[in-house]
Amino acid sequence: MIDVEDLIALVRNYNPRSNARLIRDAYEYGMRMHEGQFRHSGEPYFTHPIAVAAILTEMRLDDATIVTALLHDTVEDTRSTKEDLTAAFGPEIADLVDGVTKLTNLELSSAQSKQAENFRKLFMAMSRDLRVILVKLADRLHNMRTIRSMRPEKQVKKARETMDIFAPLAGRMGMQWMREELEDLAFKVINPEARNSIIRRFVSLQKDSGDIIGAITADIRVELEREGIEADVFGRAKKPFSVWRKMQEKQLAFSRLSDIYGFRIITRSDMDCYRALGVIHQRWRAVPGRFKDYISQPKSNGYRSIHTTVSGRDGKRVEVQIRTRQMHEVAEAGVAAHWAYRDGVRTKNPFAVDPAEWIDALTDRLEGEDHNEFLEAVKLEMYQDQVFCFTPKGDVIQLPKGATPIDFAYAIHTRLGNSCVGAKVDGIRVPLWTRLKNGQSVDIIAASGQRPQSTWLDIVATGRAKSAIRRSLREEDRDRFIRLGRELVRVSFEHVGRKVTDKALRTAAKQMGLADGDELLARIGSAENSAKEVLQVLYPDLAAHQDEIDGTRPFAGVEADADFKRAPCCRPLPGERIVGITYRGKGVVIHAIDCPVLAEYEDSPDRWVDVQWRAGRHPAVYSTVLHLTIRHDAGVLGRICSLIGAQGANISNLEFLDRKPDFYRIEVEVELRDQEHLHNLLTALEAESDVAQVARIRDIAKKP
Repeated sequence: MIDVEDLIALVRNYNPRSNARLIRDAYEYGMRMHEGQFRHSGEPYFTHPIAVAAILTEMRLDDATIVTALLHDTVEDTRSTKEDLTAAFGPEIADLVDGVTKLTNLELSSAQSKQAENFRKLFMAMSRDLRVILVKLADRLHNMRTIRSMRPEKQVKKARETMDIFAPLAGRMGMQWMREELEDLAFKVINPEARNSIIRRFVSLQKDSGDIIGAITADIRVELEREGIEADVFGRAKKPFSVWRKMQEKQLAFSRLSDIYGFRIITRSDMDCYRALGVIHQRWRAVPGRFKDYISQPKSNGYRSIHTTVSGRDGKRVEVQIRTRQMHEVAEAGVAAHWAYRDGVRTKNPFAVDPAEWIDALTDRLEGEDHNEFLEAVKLEMYQDQVFCFTPKGDVIQLPKGATPIDFAYAIHTRLGNSCVGAKVDGIRVPLWTRLKNGQSVDIIAASGQRPQSTWLDIVATGRAKSAIRRSLREEDRDRFIRLGRELVRVSFEHVGRKVTDKALRTAAKQMGLADGDELLARIGSAENSAKEVLQVLYPDLAAHQDEIDGTRPFAGVEADADFKRAPCCRPLPGERIVGITYRGKGVVIHAIDCPVLAEYEDSPDRWVDVQWRAGRHPAVYSTVLHLTIRHDAGVLGRICSLIGAQGANISNLEFLDRKPDFYRIEVEVELRDQEHLHNLLTALEAESDVAQVARIRDIAKKP
């Protein structure tokens, strides 16, 4: 365990004016509060806060952040309170510790809706003071370094949470070294066999080829010295997870991978960066399409560097990054460079980004969206690389990789995005689904009266564009969707003997994280949610037994105490010839006699059960899936749903498979009485002029 004087020495290495007494008091307070507590490894618990503080000294952070690290678990795990911390260390540190405590209590890997809500809280905490997330990231890093002392199932949960959330967040903040270490530590837990395999291949490659890194580093130094360029050169093999990701993305074996080695050239000036680039390209062949200039077009987190890939010694591809010392400091610390100290004063690094501006840029125009859309937008922003494109006036628009002209239009202004009808890229007219590339000039063609199309949702790549499109579509069709949603809910409720009330809708909306009952109805009408979901929220027992028929058995031939169910692959209806197949632990599963799955049981005649439908009129409870292609026009979907209802069929679910400017393809799950009921419904739908195609779907992929 690092003692207090050693910790103070670590801080004073970069901040000689550090308040040693404050750190000493916090150290003693934390040790006293955690006395008698132990980690899973058996070590005293306070070794963890000290280790977190030591990690933060590597980023040269201020005293308040170091003290927060020492105290970050006191409110959660000891008798200490926020008021106690305020009295002892002041409101700034107390607020920081409180922020870390609240982040710790967020279950970021829980169910989607809860995760989305907590993600919003995480970003709200970050927006108040970004140092909160820096402490949390250091906390997660130390926990991952010592994860082997946890239970195996807890290790996997923490590793997946780290891979999905904390590592990408560290990367988005520009702390690439932390992202790589978090990913590799999580990879070691999630897929140890793959990681060990890659390490063994690196060792084997080194035996066969010798010290490739040392040889290439020496080659680069010789070329730079020949041109009189002063620079430091470093080389390294890429982390196992980075190599594994490349293998998965490119579907290549390890032996066919290129650029598994990376090199950095740290120069004295911006001009030397470009001179070094010229030297590298003159000495080695540049790989087309693998050059990026983040010096002239920096990333939003302040990252600046030149990236190029060349065919180096023996034809092996290597990636080279070229930057100045100040750029390198920001590349290592990212947004945290804003707080970095040197010689007792805040570092005046011209490339460090103001954290408040960074947060504003990251969450721009996301307020007001529901939790799930916020989660989708934030993940889109966090997990993708970026491209830089130009407006006709020369302004730079920064977008995620894979963005389209529609994303470009929305990045400029929502009104321009909504009215977009076309685009020119480098002066040439292109389709709106074109993926933009670095350095392209984009000119948006707009027209008054144009409205966003639903198909745009499948085209765009930015959370901002998706949110704006959904908002416009909801506003345009809101009244129609509310009416349709109310009808769908009414039928579904009546089916279980319940009546729809405004109070019931408000309660369901609250449980589902929506603003009000109208918002819920609009989402049901637009097929974003289903009426069945409302039943499951309000009346889970009734929803679970919706397919039961008043306790009576609809089949003859099944023993009274045997379990039974319809096969999900063919969903037979009364009136169709059926046969039962026995399944261990599932009882008897009823298949249609022409179900393709039955071929698998031809050699097991002992499992076949002779069953027949009972005579008499059956209630409309047998779910059947229909695929429809219908005209895309105002009121068509509502008329189709009304037609289905007029035939005595209940719609239990509706999903859009494809949305085109002139037609929709939808999947409708309906509840029917029998084969004759299905025939009558199909006949009525085929006769409808707005229906281009209708078919019953049997999904043999859904085997019992």
